[in-house]
Order: sequence, then structure tokens, then C-alpha cells
Amino acid sequence: MKKIIVVFIGLIFSVGVFSQEKKKQKLVLDNTKPLLTLEASCGTCMFKMKGDGCKLAVRFEGKDYFVEGTGIDDHGDAHDQEGFCNAISKAKVQGKVKGDKFKVSYFELLKKETK
Repeated sequence: MKKIIVVFIGLIFSVGVFSQEKKKQKLVLDNTKPLLTLEASCGTCMFKMKGDGCKLAVRFEGKDYFVEGTGIDDHGDAHDQEGFCNAISKAKVQGKVKGDKFKVSYFELLKKETK
């Protein structure tokens, strides 16, 4: 009976350990790398990319890439009137294409110009 209780307690604690969220890597500007100004938006809603759900994407050299390193909700409400799912924005970006993804090391959403 004691073994069953010990195993049960061990399982409870192990579930808690494995359910921890990964800490996001802080995006830091590196002055030794080029800083690009790219279009950024929801890949599925605005760039018409294939995929499930809303995901941040950038347009680089005429091609659209889903972003890794930051998410669509890390920069405000994606479904707001000026959010990524309803508008294409400009962003200052550092990173590179790896496979079919754009891996960012820095991402700064630019404010819209008001007329």
C-alpha cells in the first residue's frame, strides 16, 4: 500500500514539472546584423498561407514565411481593427530563413503613420 501511495505522489509531482511553460527567449537587437523592414501580418488571414489558425508571418524577398521566435499575440490583439488578422503592418526584424520559417532574433512592430 505504501508503494502505491509513493508512486501516486510521484506521478502528481512529475505532471507538474512537465506542464511548465517554456520561457520565451527575449528578442534583442544585434547591431552587427542587418535590420530589415518587412511586412508582417497573420499568415492565414492576410497572406492567404495554408495553415491552421492564426500565426504571425512576414513577407521577405517576395515570399511569405511563418515566424518562429515571437507569436502573433505577443504584439497586441491580433483580431483588433488594426491587428495582424485585419491589417498588414511594418516591422523592424532581424533573423533568417530556415527551411520554410523565418526565425527572428529581434522583432519590433512599427507604429502606423497617421495623416
